[in-house]
Amino acid sequence: MTRIGVIGLGRMGAAMAERFVAQGAQVCGWTRSGRTVPGIDSAPDMESLVAQSEVIALSLLDDAAVAAVLDALLKRDLSGKLVADTSTADPHLLCDRAAAFAARGAQIVDAPISGGPELVRAGACGVFIGGEDAAAAQAQEVMALLSGRVFHTGPLGTGLVMKVINNGMLQAYFSGLADLLPMARAAGLPLETVLTILAGGPAGLPMLKDRMAKILGSDPGVGFPVSGVMKDNALFRAILASYGQAAPTLERFAAQAPAAAAAGLWEADLAALVRLAYAAED
Repeated sequence: MTRIGVIGLGRMGAAMAERFVAQGAQVCGWTRSGRTVPGIDSAPDMESLVAQSEVIALSLLDDAAVAAVLDALLKRDLSGKLVADTSTADPHLLCDRAAAFAARGAQIVDAPISGGPELVRAGACGVFIGGEDAAAAQAQEVMALLSGRVFHTGPLGTGLVMKVINNGMLQAYFSGLADLLPMARAAGLPLETVLTILAGGPAGLPMLKDRMAKILGSDPGVGFPVSGVMKDNALFRAILASYGQAAPTLERFAAQAPAAAAAGLWEADLAALVRLAYAAED
């Protein structure tokens, strides 16, 4: 039985831990805040979690949290352990510490996840693994417990770059909807008609069909909040800048943030952005 320690039990970390347990893994969790999740064994501290785990999976909020936890891990004996960072963070944080982790006896990979907690629990998320072949192969076996869509993308850091591309394309799609939906409203074209035609044809994405009920307001659940996707957007643009690149479509997506906040949608599901765009005045 694989022994997995999950550091960070927020929305994504909790979903990962629950999915690992459901698939038969032995799981313990630990957070700096002391948060616990029903049904998941809790380690009293990081040292205990590291000692009892073969695989250490990080699911943390931002760059600062990732850097702090990575540095704390480097003070422990990591011999024979695999550290998999599933956080959405700057890939340089892990790459810059690669030699230090090797010196502590650990293998490391970046393994960001595409898809919110509901897709993690359903085993339908995407996992993009960056790392050396041996580490990536071990990580693929573990992450296969989360999903059948696990990919080795290349060297360390490329998993996060792939997430920027994958999720950035989803944001670009939302940017296109924001540009075009006001015309639909002005012409008297119902939003449900637009979505039904798009979702069932070549211009649609599975994401659009999956979120139809949330967009139309009949499903009030929150899969991934506007605040989270805007945080990712800022990170994606920063990563692009670190490679000397820019993406005007991501900047266009970011421009929707003030209107979303003003409408009280900051913690609503990102589907709310589609409704907001449709309702926008010319």
